Amino acid sequence: MTQLRHRILLHAYVTEKSMDEMERLNKLEFVVDRRATRAEIRKAVEEIYSCKVAKVNTKIVQTGKIATVKFAPPYSAEDIGGRAGVF
Repeated sequence: MTQLRHRILLHAYVTEKSMDEMERLNKLEFVVDRRATRAEIRKAVEEIYSCKVAKVNTKIVQTGKIATVKFAPPYSAEDIGGRAGVF
């Protein structure tokens, strides 16, 4: 299972908009495997970063699939972003 969840989340997706959402809306964006479902993405994020996910939105772009993950209130996207390598 460890290998599978690391294949679902490829890396953090950092843009000006994603940084703004991280500060204002407690969200992070990740580039994920194109075949991954929302439930798989939620489970992978919760297991890797030891947090609780409130909501997962996905979008498919030309370069792949982007997942926007909103964290539950006691968890900070900035702290998790630091562990994910955003900073």
